[in-house]
Amino acid sequence: MRKKIIGVIGGHKCNNEVEQLAHNLGKKIAKVADILVSGGLSGTMMAVCQGFKAGGGLTLGIIPGYNKCDANQFVDIVIPTGLGLARNILVVKSADVVIALPGESGTLSEIAYCLQFGIPVISLKYWDIPGVIKVNTVKAAVSKACDLLKKPVSPELKTKSRYVPG
Repeated sequence: MRKKIIGVIGGHKCNNEVEQLAHNLGKKIAKVADILVSGGLSGTMMAVCQGFKAGGGLTLGIIPGYNKCDANQFVDIVIPTGLGLARNILVVKSADVVIALPGESGTLSEIAYCLQFGIPVISLKYWDIPGVIKVNTVKAAVSKACDLLKKPVSPELKTKSRYVPG
């Protein structure tokens, strides 16, 4: 049986409120997912990785550069891509479900990839975008992610997940 992977996306800079939210989210999703995937750098990514590890989970960081040392200290498995922001597609395609926290254009691009490929994306408080599931609490985000992890992938999502532009 495949491992359940939840992706968490958000900014490389965040305020204390978002940092606490990400840390708490990480701790809670460690109870329902086997692996956390993120961009592996600072800010939201570091806080969620720290929380996930505190909850006993395994973290995967798909970083934009070539140097594994660029990943935050809470990443167990570092995948250095050398792809810059193009690595965002790998982050979301690795996940079964994605939870979005505040960020900027990089986070927005990851949300767009989720929508494009039919990967369920949950916004925790901040993003109000058609097709994105919006929740207001960590508990609601975890509950929704858990529900989505239990659902089989529908045929149309399987088609979307193999989308080739053109």
